[in-house]
Amino acid sequence: MLIHPLWTDGYRLLLMQLYLRKPVGMKAMYSKAMVSLSIELHIPPAVLYEQMFMLRNRKMPSIARLWERYGENTSRLARDVKKLRGLAGFSNASEFYSGVETNESFEKDFRIIDNDTELTPVMLIMILDLYFRLTPVTMVESTPEVAELARMMKIKPGRVVEVMEVFRICDPYLGRGELIVTHLLLPCRLIWNRFGNGDPSKLSATAAQLKEFFA
Repeated sequence: MLIHPLWTDGYRLLLMQLYLRKPVGMKAMYSKAMVSLSIELHIPPAVLYEQMFMLRNRKMPSIARLWERYGENTSRLARDVKKLRGLAGFSNASEFYSGVETNESFEKDFRIIDNDTELTPVMLIMILDLYFRLTPVTMVESTPEVAELARMMKIKPGRVVEVMEVFRICDPYLGRGELIVTHLLLPCRLIWNRFGNGDPSKLSATAAQLKEFFA
């Protein structure tokens, strides 16, 4: 099981509330609600997903007590979750953490890239996955897969093609050494370094999971 230094068993209340949200049951690792909670707690979605999975094990005494107290009383759960959230930063987190440097990791993947208006690193991951499924001649707006991905991410197909053009610069197998001036070059290189030279199954698996975020 994944362990995170910021995890506390009190956070199970937040996960139980999310678990009980209709449709009741496990929520996808990269669903918007799971990602939102992850960013709030600064705990990666994979850790929260495993902890939510544990909520189904009612043979554990601590889990059984949670279900006895809250399973049929969502109003009590909502009240206690509100109290728990009120403790963060002594009910004034923005001022409590003012001037404190936070060391973000996975959170950056879901934030808009500097000097852009809509693209995030997770979008670049999705586009890179499609990049490896196409040939250069099909990396155009009229290709159905390009249009479908753009529609899913709620951006124009031209932006998908724009990112693919930058990935073509990053791709050592194409042997393109020209320089381009774009704010996307560094973010695309970072994503390429994470996924472009490794096991393609890792990229495809990550992209498949991330589809839930855009659902």
